[in-house]
Amino acid sequence: MTDSTEAELSEWGPFGRPIFDDPQARALSRVGVVDVGSNSVRLVVFDGAARSPAYFYNEKIMCALGAGLGETGRLNPTGRVRALNAIKRFAALADGMGISPLTAVATAAVREAEDGEEFRREVFEQTGIRLYVIDGREEARLSAQGVLLGWPGSYGLVCDIGGSSMELADIADGKVGERVTSPLGPLKLRNFKSKRDLKAHIKTIVGDLHAKMNKETGMRLFLVGGSWRAIARVDMERRGYPLTVLHEYRMNARNIATTADYIASANLDDLRGRCGISSDRMALVPIAILVLRELVKTFKPKDITVSSYGIREGMLYEQMPQELRDRDPLIEACRFAEAKDARLPGFGKVLYDFVTPLFPNANWQKQRIIKAACLLHDVTWRAHPDYRDEIAFDNATRANLGGLKHSERIFLGLSLLHRYSNKREGSRFEPLFRMLNDDEIRDAEVLGKAMRLGAMIWLNADEQFGSLQWKPKKRELKLVLNAHAEPLFGEVAQSRLDALANALSATSTEVVILKD
Repeated sequence: MTDSTEAELSEWGPFGRPIFDDPQARALSRVGVVDVGSNSVRLVVFDGAARSPAYFYNEKIMCALGAGLGETGRLNPTGRVRALNAIKRFAALADGMGISPLTAVATAAVREAEDGEEFRREVFEQTGIRLYVIDGREEARLSAQGVLLGWPGSYGLVCDIGGSSMELADIADGKVGERVTSPLGPLKLRNFKSKRDLKAHIKTIVGDLHAKMNKETGMRLFLVGGSWRAIARVDMERRGYPLTVLHEYRMNARNIATTADYIASANLDDLRGRCGISSDRMALVPIAILVLRELVKTFKPKDITVSSYGIREGMLYEQMPQELRDRDPLIEACRFAEAKDARLPGFGKVLYDFVTPLFPNANWQKQRIIKAACLLHDVTWRAHPDYRDEIAFDNATRANLGGLKHSERIFLGLSLLHRYSNKREGSRFEPLFRMLNDDEIRDAEVLGKAMRLGAMIWLNADEQFGSLQWKPKKRELKLVLNAHAEPLFGEVAQSRLDALANALSATSTEVVILKD
């Protein structure tokens, strides 16, 4: 390694030189990140240096590096071999993808083990990957930044649980504040002889964390980490929740308490099979739920939100300039999808201007969902015509999108379903529609049918073809078209206008053509 390379590493630390300075790099780069945790080792490759990047590649190996660390002071020998083999594989994959060198960090197990430094050297000698060991406060900061990747401007408390540690970080106004770490990882808590002693130990440490954080009650609690996600999956199964998307899944204190009792009385092998959780992860869930229950009891959050974004996304966020951080992740993801897959990129903005008069009282949250729908209105055009409505709904509700509540996912999906279909009755998605109230269902139908009409009057991405005028008190709908759009308004467009009027319960409909 040259002196200049060493100097650059020293200057930029574990994250490497920022990759977002060049707009061309922002559009083309793939970023590979390795996270060597106490329980798992994972490679994530983010596709496109975008505000809400897609996961080009994502692989996890459950190595349990930290198993037995409390007793021996050393990394688990079997886990160490598995972790090294996993990192070798990840290095080879990175070379094949042309994204070497990988950014790699290690957390509690490697930093606490007496042979942690020896393991780092072994990794470097055999793979060329420089493994950076971060302390608990830095781990908390990166996890919190991962949450900010999905929820810019968020406030609350981020709790990241790993195998050997648990971190807390305060976030407010889009910034990370106070951070603390603790030894509350499930791997470290496995050797208590009695459940009573374990609960008392957890209560003491959580109480100490609460005193250190000095956090008021009533904030939002963001849960980061595989054990929390496994608990959320069990909670979904217990409740019969229809949308099995973990990101932004919400729970409350009563859910946690009920699910804790549910886990305690369940056959874990049977529960694991029903929830699709690995046996290694499921073994930690009964301990993790005790930690979560005490955490909720002590901090009293107003709600509890699961974040699929954590330390790896935080490492990506670390490299973003502030201008990119401030952008809406949902809108940026939808813009990227439109540019990549729509037949007429840029038409989504024209369509947004066309449909917004139908929603005069929409607040900013609803406006952004309407904008997202317009950007996505044509990205499934390659699908078979008989299934475009279903695929559009599936794409919206299950896509990797940040800054989107579950009810907003359903609204977005339903509006796109109606972009391709007048009817939703009899759909296999009906259980999901029940997550919306009647007004939300109606608005999604109106939005979808307005987009369906606008898509018929297709000029180009730079020309506004017309406008909709809606008088809700008089129930009057008017379509105003410019002269260039007149030949495009045929029988099918008239039928779609009638369908929109019906969704609005309009009593009169008028079409006006503006002459040059």
